[in-house]
Amino acid sequence: MHILLKNVKITAPSSPLHGQQKDISIQNGIIQQIADHLEDPYATVIAGDNLHVSAGWMDIFSHFCDPGQEHKEDLYSGVKAAATGGFTTVMIVPNTQPALHTKPQIEYVLSTTRHAAATVLPIGAVTKNLEGSGLAEMYEMHHAGAIAFSDGLKPLQSPGLMLKALQYIKAFDGTLLQVPDDQSISAHGLMNEGVASTRLGMPGKPAIAEELIIQRDLRLAKYTDSRIHFTGISTRRSVDLIAAAKAEGIKVTCSVTPYHLSLTDEQLFSYDTHLKVNPPLRTADDVQALQEALQAGIIDCIATHHQPQDWDAKQVEFEYAKYGMIGLESAFGVLRQYLPNLPIDQLITLLSAQPRKVFGLPQPALMEGAAANLTVFNPDINWEFTTAHIASRSKNSPYIGSQLKGKVIATVNGPIFHLNS
Repeated sequence: MHILLKNVKITAPSSPLHGQQKDISIQNGIIQQIADHLEDPYATVIAGDNLHVSAGWMDIFSHFCDPGQEHKEDLYSGVKAAATGGFTTVMIVPNTQPALHTKPQIEYVLSTTRHAAATVLPIGAVTKNLEGSGLAEMYEMHHAGAIAFSDGLKPLQSPGLMLKALQYIKAFDGTLLQVPDDQSISAHGLMNEGVASTRLGMPGKPAIAEELIIQRDLRLAKYTDSRIHFTGISTRRSVDLIAAAKAEGIKVTCSVTPYHLSLTDEQLFSYDTHLKVNPPLRTADDVQALQEALQAGIIDCIATHHQPQDWDAKQVEFEYAKYGMIGLESAFGVLRQYLPNLPIDQLITLLSAQPRKVFGLPQPALMEGAAANLTVFNPDINWEFTTAHIASRSKNSPYIGSQLKGKVIATVNGPIFHLNS
C-alpha cells in the first residue's frame, strides 16, 4: 500500500528533521522518502491544514476485556479504539476471564493481534488468577512476550508478595506496575474523601490509601533494587513521594491519566457515573500538582486507563455503578484542551518516546528506510467529542458532548494504515 503525507510538520524532538515541513512517502509499511513536493499517483494522499506527524503514540494501561467480557470490548474493537486515538502501541491489563496469568494466555493475545492497526503488548499477572495469594509464572510469560507485570485493576495488597514479585522480576530486569490503592482503607469509598464527599453524603476514599501504598512499595523497590511503575497517581503528596524517591536513586517511574489532569471531585455533584473511577477524581489542588509535575518531568508518561463498561454497568445509582471510563479516543483532545500551556513537543514526547523508554522498547525512527510507526494529527483544531468518534464497544465517557482541542487524523503501523473519518 502506498501512502503520501503532504506538507506535514515533523514533530520528533530527537530527529534532525524536527520542526520541518515535508512530504513523506510510505510504501508497504516502509518510509521511502522524506522530501519536498513528492508525488505518487498510486498513493492514498493525506493532506490538510496544520497537519503534524510524530512517532506513533503508546498507551501503557488499557483494558480490552478479552477473553471473557467481549460485550464490553474485545481485542479487535480495542485495537480500533487505540488507532482512532492515535496509539500505535498499547499495553493491556491482565484483568480478563481467565486472567492473563500463563504463557498460553499471553500467546493468545499476541497471535490474535499480530497484524493489527495497533501493536498490543500484554501485561502479565503478578499472581495466579489475580487472587493476590501466590505468584504466577512470570518468567514463562516474560519469554512468551509479556511486556511487564501487574495485577492491573486489582492492586497487589500483600507487602510480602510484592517483595517476592520485585525480587522475581530482577532476573530479567522486568518492571512491575501498581495502581496505588490500599483497599483495606478505601474499600467502601465511592469518591475522594473531602469536602465534596461530605456535602454529597458519600463514603470517601482518602488520599492516604494511595499514598501509603506508594510509600510501602518505594521502600520495597529500594530494598530489592527493582523497577516499579505507579500508574494513575492522583494526589499532590504522591507526586512529592515519587519525586523524592527519584532523587534518592530508586528505580521508580509513574504515569497519570488524562482525567486526573482535567477533572475534579467537585464535578461529581452531577452524579454522573462515568466519573466514578479508581483512583478517584481528587481536588483542584491535586489536579494543579499533577499538571505541574507533568511539565516538570516528575511524571514520566500518560496512561489512559481505558476501562470499558457496558450500558448496564453505568446506568444505575452511583453506589452500584462499576468503576472506569474509556479514554483512548479522547486522550489527545483532553490533554490539549486542559493543558494549553504544555508545549506540543513535550506532550508528544510524553505520548511516544517516554512510555517506550520506561518499558525498554526501541524508539520508532522517523527517517527514510525505517518501518513506518506514525501518528498524524492536527494539534490546534477545536471539535466536539461525540459517540461518533468512539470506536470502542462501550461508550462510558464523561467527555461526550465536550469541546476538545487537537485531533488525530491517521496512524500508520507498518503496513497497516488507519484513517479516521
